[in-house]
Amino acid sequence: MSHHPIDPKIDCVFKALLGSEANRALLIHFLNANLGAALPAPITEVEILNPYNDREFLDDKLSIVDVKARDQHGSLHQIEIQLLTNRDLLARILYTWADLYSSQLQSGQDYSTLKPTYAIWLLGEDLLPKRPEYAHDFRLRDTLGRPLLDHGGIWLLELNKFHTNIVYTEQQRWLKFFAEGEHLDPEALPAWMHTNEMRQAMSTLQAFSDKDRAYHAYQARQNYLREQRGIQRHLEELQTETEQQRAALEQQRAALEQVRAEKEQAQAREEQAQAEKEQAQAREEQERAAKEAALAELARLKAQLNGQNHTN
Repeated sequence: MSHHPIDPKIDCVFKALLGSEANRALLIHFLNANLGAALPAPITEVEILNPYNDREFLDDKLSIVDVKARDQHGSLHQIEIQLLTNRDLLARILYTWADLYSSQLQSGQDYSTLKPTYAIWLLGEDLLPKRPEYAHDFRLRDTLGRPLLDHGGIWLLELNKFHTNIVYTEQQRWLKFFAEGEHLDPEALPAWMHTNEMRQAMSTLQAFSDKDRAYHAYQARQNYLREQRGIQRHLEELQTETEQQRAALEQQRAALEQVRAEKEQAQAREEQAQAEKEQAQAREEQERAAKEAALAELARLKAQLNGQNHTN
């Protein structure tokens, strides 16, 4: 039987890997591998709150593709894969974490019943491009690193930044599987895949490859995601073009405002010069009038003096 390459990052495969009852052990291993020291104790049991149903997938009714679970301590876990990023994704990540955390309280329940909530997001594109690390751990802490409340947090795993040839940790093993799983040959697996968990994960990929109906449904889902990627790229290009046009209009408006301001300043300078000229002319008129008055007074006094001399 020919082997069809299956990408574990496609949402339906991702949910089958970590959200099916048959793969509960994989979910436990994945959570322990990624949350590690953040957990008060290793996870040994989980209840999957929204288990994967292959009938929904085959009938193309699979719409909720994240995985939600509760561990033996009552803590909640959300695992999601997001192949495309957008400007609102960080807000969505925070909102869904807060929504899951707050959903624990029913009317009349006390805040003391709240349990830690952990969200793990695998990202197909860079969400934090200015940060070189592929793994990010966000929790409520002050500027000195002291926790406000140890009630979980948000873990972001950027697959594009993950470049490791040698696997040292179980987290790296999982990330390498998601990054390279589509290209693995089940008949010649590399050494880092020789663990019980990775063999079980690989068998899930093979199930999609071997069953015609499952593979055709997988292809349809993959094509849909490709179309969505194309649509999003087109929308981003349109948005970028719109923003560039808006920026150009703002520059034109600013240039017009500057021209108008310069024109008004020039006009104000002309008016000021005209006013100064008129003031100078007025002063000249005043000086001329004063001079003429002085001459007239001098002539009057001279005439008066001449008249007195004739009388004498």
